[in-house]
Amino acid sequence: MHSKKTEVSNELQRNMKSRHLFMISIGGVIGTGLFLNSGHIINEAGPGGAILAYLVVGFLMYLVMLCLGELTVSMPVTGSFQAYATKYIGPGTGFTVGWMYWLNWAVTVSVEFTASGLLMQRWFPDIPVWVWCAIFGTSLFIINSLSTRSFAETEFWFSSIKVLTIIVFIILGAAAMFGFIPLSGHEKAPMLSHFTGEGGLFPNGLMPVLITMVSVSFAFSGTELIGITAGETEDPEKNIPRAIKNIIWRTFFFFIGAMFVLSGLISWKQAGVLESPFVTVFDQIGIPYAADIMNLVILTALLSNANAGLYACSRMLWSLSDQKMVSTWLGKVTSKGVPFNSLLISMGVACLSLLSSVVAPTTVYLVLVSISGFAVVAVWMAIAASHFMFRRRYIKEGNDVSKLVYKAPLYPLVPILAFVLCFAACVGLAFDESQRIALYCGIPFVLFCYLFYYLKNKKGNRKNESQPIAK
Repeated sequence: MHSKKTEVSNELQRNMKSRHLFMISIGGVIGTGLFLNSGHIINEAGPGGAILAYLVVGFLMYLVMLCLGELTVSMPVTGSFQAYATKYIGPGTGFTVGWMYWLNWAVTVSVEFTASGLLMQRWFPDIPVWVWCAIFGTSLFIINSLSTRSFAETEFWFSSIKVLTIIVFIILGAAAMFGFIPLSGHEKAPMLSHFTGEGGLFPNGLMPVLITMVSVSFAFSGTELIGITAGETEDPEKNIPRAIKNIIWRTFFFFIGAMFVLSGLISWKQAGVLESPFVTVFDQIGIPYAADIMNLVILTALLSNANAGLYACSRMLWSLSDQKMVSTWLGKVTSKGVPFNSLLISMGVACLSLLSSVVAPTTVYLVLVSISGFAVVAVWMAIAASHFMFRRRYIKEGNDVSKLVYKAPLYPLVPILAFVLCFAACVGLAFDESQRIALYCGIPFVLFCYLFYYLKNKKGNRKNESQPIAK
């Protein structure tokens, strides 16, 4: 007979409120993909191509969120899409999705720590990058280990800074673009000249739109965190649909609005060589200390992503443990509902990944980064496939679709279209020499996970068959 303490030792707690849920999801999206990588997208695809790429991937994100919304409200469990893939596609797929998503965030955490340390060099050039990595890493580890509430509260304020910055940028940038406020060093406002001149909307053709889709997908990745938080959210049936609805239209506004302003104020030829196009725009508007302000905002974005990454890693390992796919030791939680062992292992692997970025940047680290990038689109494909299988089984079992609290429209078109667009983004990788390694590393990793799972299970089944039946 188990004691009460034993019964709850592996249970997470529903401490996350609606405001936390919304800011965590939208904060996971607004990061370096927008602040730093947007200039590269504009340079590759041109002003019209960049906006089109963000529109297409934004639409894809919308479809994936519809699928995830129906699944999450029906089964609000931590680990979310890993558990759904296990139940509706197969345990091998669930195992693979779990490890790919975990690795994606573990590597991302190390990348964010490194980038944060590099940003601090602007103000403290004499302090080594590793010192800042250690300070930031220790601080976020402590925040995550205290309680789910402490993580959520920290992420709420991190995300608030990013959201406020984007709103101010869009308003001031649009005003400068159309001549309502003066641009320093410019006689007249550019208006729409960068869209109509210098090769037009698509100076490099339409192919770059396909090629940049995966890079843009990385920028939108993080919205799926809403699924990870489901098992720790208060009143998930009410709060998750509301958060999904808000995330979709606000993310569209932030990304498309920001890309329109960036493309309107900066030539696509110049954009690719900029460290951050946001800094350039604020400089043009004449905002004092623009570079320092954006450096601080980008630092906040990096630490926000690292914070969310540690949370996602620990919950995904907890989910794999809950599904009996990894050691039950990883499923142990503290009295505050934190899976501390999973958090500790995730932090340790992030530190190893951080070390590999210094010791083996062109071998081990490049492979890890490539797999993690591929994982984002692969996980979205799994979400779409899980939703397709879930609804089909739901109907087959004689259930009434109208009884679903949150229902994705236009089934089966939504999951099928989401899956096809994700697949198209993966195909785009094959045409980009700089990103092709993601396929070379990602596909073998998927095959390895499947093989490992089935060999492990086969061995386990044989062991169980050889054991005498307990009486």
